[in-house]
Amino acid sequence: MKSPNRDLLVLVKHAHDNQEAMEQELTQLHSLLLDVETPGTFCSVYEVIDCNKFRVYADQKRILKTIAGGESAFVFLNNKN
Repeated sequence: MKSPNRDLLVLVKHAHDNQEAMEQELTQLHSLLLDVETPGTFCSVYEVIDCNKFRVYADQKRILKTIAGGESAFVFLNNKN
């Protein structure tokens, strides 16, 4: 598996007791995040609110374009949660 290129803050009670268990926990956490952090998953939980056109967009193309910075003022990214 490719080594992760991220900073994680993991708080555990017994981190100094078993370093091997801590490494295994971080590896499992990294593999879980690889499965969850995809553009499709991101686009399924967000929508774009365009106050200039009075429209709400939920399609993946518009959401990815918005987070890339290609939109003007009063365009918001809203979490559906």
